[in-house]
Amino acid sequence: MLTGDTKFLEKDSAIRVERSIVGFHQDERGDWVADLQCGHTRHVRHDPPWTIRPWVLTKEGRARFIGHKLNCAACEASSRSQASTCT
Repeated sequence: MLTGDTKFLEKDSAIRVERSIVGFHQDERGDWVADLQCGHTRHVRHDPPWTIRPWVLTKEGRARFIGHKLNCAACEASSRSQASTCT
């Protein structure tokens, strides 16, 4: 039923899971990736004009962001799938 689906999507979209950055590495293309406390990763590209993150280009800049929190899409997806099984 559409009403139920719409309600679920509204509930589902509110799930946000933040994890601390514990390190960084570069992928095979040379783009920077944040290593998160949960073991997942997230790209943190500096790609103007779409994404402005000049701090990721230097070792000092990346060091300043250790401990900052980012949304973890993998943990969010897991949380959503667990929420969808609740009655």
